[in-house]
Amino acid sequence: MSVANPVLHLPSPAQIAEGVRAITPADLSKSPLLGILGVIIGAGIVTLTGRMIGLGLADLKGHVGVGFDAGAWIGTGYDMALMFIGPFTVYLGGLMGARRILLFAATAFTVICTLLPFVHNYALLIVAIALGGLASGTFYPLTLTFALRNIPLRFLPFTIALYATFVDGAVNIAPTLYGWYRDHLSWHWMFWNSALITPIMMFCIYYGIPDTPAPKPSSEAPSFTGFLYASAGLAMLLGAFEQGERLDWWRSGVFTALFAGGSFFLLCALLRRLRSPNPLVDMPYLRQWNTILLGVLLFLFRFCLVTTIILIPQSLAVHGFESDQIGPAVIWSAVPLLLVTFVVALLLLANVDARLLLASGFALMALACCLNAGMTSAWSASNYYRTELLTGVGQGFAFIGLVSAIVLQGIFSGGLSKPQWILTLSAYFHTVRLFGGTIGAVAMGHYIAHQEKLHSNLLGLHVESGNWTTNANIQGLTAGLFSHSAGLAAATGRSVGIVASRLRLQAYTLSVIDGFLLVAWSCVCALILVALLRNSPLTYGDLSAIQQGLAADKESKS
Repeated sequence: MSVANPVLHLPSPAQIAEGVRAITPADLSKSPLLGILGVIIGAGIVTLTGRMIGLGLADLKGHVGVGFDAGAWIGTGYDMALMFIGPFTVYLGGLMGARRILLFAATAFTVICTLLPFVHNYALLIVAIALGGLASGTFYPLTLTFALRNIPLRFLPFTIALYATFVDGAVNIAPTLYGWYRDHLSWHWMFWNSALITPIMMFCIYYGIPDTPAPKPSSEAPSFTGFLYASAGLAMLLGAFEQGERLDWWRSGVFTALFAGGSFFLLCALLRRLRSPNPLVDMPYLRQWNTILLGVLLFLFRFCLVTTIILIPQSLAVHGFESDQIGPAVIWSAVPLLLVTFVVALLLLANVDARLLLASGFALMALACCLNAGMTSAWSASNYYRTELLTGVGQGFAFIGLVSAIVLQGIFSGGLSKPQWILTLSAYFHTVRLFGGTIGAVAMGHYIAHQEKLHSNLLGLHVESGNWTTNANIQGLTAGLFSHSAGLAAATGRSVGIVASRLRLQAYTLSVIDGFLLVAWSCVCALILVALLRNSPLTYGDLSAIQQGLAADKESKS
């Protein structure tokens, strides 16, 4: 390989060789396309299942005969299990091998999803949901680890693009898919859908990703106690945040117990880590500028997803729309993802900086939120089509750029040279991803509730008895309702109720507009952080050229 090659921008053959050794995976897949498919399916299944549980919560509550308070723990049980297994996956993957854990967990998840619709007891349903979360929670960190260590670098940009597309697309396609299942088949397919897809992932992982030998047993087996403390602490904190708004935060003993218990377990994990370091985890490896900033950016991106998860669905649900009616508005953000996938992958191979893609995505999302801030109470699903199309392009660029930057950071920080480093990195971003989604949803829900009360109070100041505008409206409505009411008093009462409902609708519309503006400002903050990211030494095009040159040299020598 020539030293003066202008594509690589490396000053000497020694540095090129050192870089190749650092970035080339040790065990490349013999069937990279199957490996890529297994990786992206595993990432999409976790997101789709969690979204389906949220959409079908009413059907699940009716199925087991529980009310609102008890039913709220169904989704939380799944999310807490996802959070618990995230850090613990580092221990399991390092001790038994990631491929073995994935195949076992996928098998268990398939069986659980098949049997879940037949569970009629609330306690058993919570246990089954939690077990499903424990099984599927291994997919995200371990499939990302496999992608970095086993897929040839020339396929890595397309893997990243498809990976981000499946995760983002699963969020936006879930309402339409669930609505179709419920109307044409049954709500059972919210679980059977995952039970049919997971075996495909298992087949792709089994044949597309090479097996790695289990680590050799040492004189002293690594302890799982620290992982157990950290996993339990993070899971309890996640449950506290998810249930905080419903439980009224510190006024609830359940919230206080979850928060205090989670904090105590995290403190125990920290003290144990300081006393006896674990060879399977390396926390100091995460103390890098880009790693920290990318974690914050992932948190902000997950918060910005509330546009399609909370704001638009709730702005339509207040009119009484169902999932199948809300779905057409949200699915438009998933329509451009496939095209965006290949465009962005080609841009990455053409040496386009991942930070530029990331910044473009956040800018487009901010623009879409500003356009949505012009909504009125008369908007329907069709009013969101164009802005959701813009949102989909922005989310695609932002997420693919974000994952690309994370992968480059893992490569050039030496993450592939030690298994514990890449497992630690994957578990870190898995934890940030879950907390970002949960805290983002909780924060936006609390913000909308607070703003709705504020706008209701401000609007109510102009709707008072004796005001000529108010009296004229009530009298006009009373005259129209008198013939269909049991007397003048009943007609007047119904008129006052209609005026109050109009007031609530306008207050809720204004609070959703405030939510769009908050997301737009969050995108602006993300753009500032993107500007602070440090540039990677090489791009994906450079990495692919290095690996192809290395393969050519190896063939010529042989």
